Amino acid sequence: MNRESFAAGERLVSPAYVRQGREARSSHEHLIRLLLEKGKCPEDGWDESTLELFLHELAIMDSNNFLGNCGVGEREGRVASALVARRHYRFIHGIGRSGDIAAVQPKAAGSSLLNKITNSLVLDVIKLAGVHTVANCFVVPVATGMSLTLCFLTLRHRRPKAKYIIWPRIDQKSCFKSMITAGFEPVVIENVLEGDELRTDLKAVEAKVQELGPDHILCIHSTTSCFAPRVPDRLEELAVICANYGIPHIVNNAYGVQSSKCMHLIQQEMFAYLSSELKKLSEAYSERLLHTPHNPLSLAVTLKTLDEHRDKAVTQLGSMLFTRQVSGARVVPLGSVQTVSGYTFRGFMSHANNYPCAYLNAAAAIGMKMQDVDLFIKRLDKCLKIVRKEQNKESDVSRVDNYDKTEDVDIGELASKLDNVLFDTYQDASS
Repeated sequence: MNRESFAAGERLVSPAYVRQGREARSSHEHLIRLLLEKGKCPEDGWDESTLELFLHELAIMDSNNFLGNCGVGEREGRVASALVARRHYRFIHGIGRSGDIAAVQPKAAGSSLLNKITNSLVLDVIKLAGVHTVANCFVVPVATGMSLTLCFLTLRHRRPKAKYIIWPRIDQKSCFKSMITAGFEPVVIENVLEGDELRTDLKAVEAKVQELGPDHILCIHSTTSCFAPRVPDRLEELAVICANYGIPHIVNNAYGVQSSKCMHLIQQEMFAYLSSELKKLSEAYSERLLHTPHNPLSLAVTLKTLDEHRDKAVTQLGSMLFTRQVSGARVVPLGSVQTVSGYTFRGFMSHANNYPCAYLNAAAAIGMKMQDVDLFIKRLDKCLKIVRKEQNKESDVSRVDNYDKTEDVDIGELASKLDNVLFDTYQDASS
């Protein structure tokens, strides 16, 4: 309500009470005004009432919510379901104009304003995360692969002779397919093994630049976030190579913000705990936690004792974890071969042709709690026990805990068949 409405309300309710309500509303409006003026994340998060007030105020600025609106165009904002309308706070119109996603939509001033403030807040978050030199950004409803494809297609106009993209290998399908979809030929650079870690082969990258010629290279396509023992690419050294040869540098930073400086303390509270618990568990099974200090999120534990006894034991462990609702963790067996867009990769998911051992991944990311770590370790321990007992053909295995509820189960042939049947589903989910 505006000032006149509050004044009218004083004729119906005690003016003192109305003034109190007006001051309460003013506190909400003050927060909204600061957001619009500064375009930065507030130091203290808003409560739901402020958020809902803000969204409602913006929504009624869109033409589809005008009282008495008469829309006769083919692109009017309409919705058949009131449930859907409420879910989206009655934001029905799209944003942008034909050919310009950043343009203001005349029929949707509220949606356009929300889009602009969203981009401004994301830019602020990126700067808070440590990338202080970023000049601009915009939020679009596309995932990693399509985002990369759009970047490559944009560079095509600047480098018409370019045919190749130099790509330090990372076994993730969407980032590889993005180069194919954009019409370029990926030049795969195998990683080098340094201790337990797989790291960028800088000499091979520069040699390939010299071999192909800088004008024929669209960009170097590097990656920051990956599963251990693969670690983030050597971005600074790659940037130097790009600068020396005049080649653009596209960095796939999907999920990378969560390992930034502003998240350091959160990450170190959880990452250290997960690392400690995995180390203790791995040693109990004569395995070890791989030493990957350059990967600040992901950890890996060897599965040598499983792989040495039975080829299927490693994949069986993965399927058992998957069926027991352990999400995110994945096992990587030796010798997997997969073809992606006509390119065949040996040792797929391990980011290398010949990594020395099979292993299991787990990661500590934003939102993880100590209870999550404890539950994961508990379920992993139980799954390892089952697999080891089956390996050793022990006859006393007659019980299994599934979903943290102890049930009497004959885990012999029936459990083995179940896990094997579900393994294909697990592989699709993990890759």
